Amino acid sequence: MKTRCAWVNLENPLYIKYHDEEWGREVHDDSVLFEFLVLEGAQAGLNWETILKKREHYRKAFDNFDYKKIAAYSDRKIQELLQNEGIIRNKLKIKSAIKNAQVFIQIQQECWSFSQYLWNYVDGEQIQNHPTHSSEKATESELSKNISKDLKKRGMNFVGPTIMYAYLQAVWVIDDHIRECFLSKKWHQ
Repeated sequence: MKTRCAWVNLENPLYIKYHDEEWGREVHDDSVLFEFLVLEGAQAGLNWETILKKREHYRKAFDNFDYKKIAAYSDRKIQELLQNEGIIRNKLKIKSAIKNAQVFIQIQQECWSFSQYLWNYVDGEQIQNHPTHSSEKATESELSKNISKDLKKRGMNFVGPTIMYAYLQAVWVIDDHIRECFLSKKWHQ
């Protein structure tokens, strides 16, 4: 049997698949980076399992996370999203996705890509923590605080240090697979 990070709900195949195939995999595709940004923001105050269950609804409701389309959403589209039972119907989180898409595009124009923006913070080198146990894992860091501060200054919302830390883990800027996780062993032998 494979050993996984302790946060994985082994009763939920969706959670296992997310851990095994997505979480902690290096991402440079701006479309995927934006999807994770929206989903991490939507997760604020909730658990990740809730978001995973609603992910396909989010993809449909938010035009497959096409940030160019989302950046142009109208008040009518916001009202439509507020009626969509498949997503988290929180007006602040919906408006945040729109504003964040606009800022995301500005960052792309300034830095060539959002990926470049993120990886510049670590000089292109992944931070490898590999805690021994999940209780040793941090929930924020100086890096997540710095990125959060800059994104907020630019106008993004739902990008606090804890959300950004989870985001950086998900897209593998920070590798926090526990040492015993089969993925940690696979990538760092």
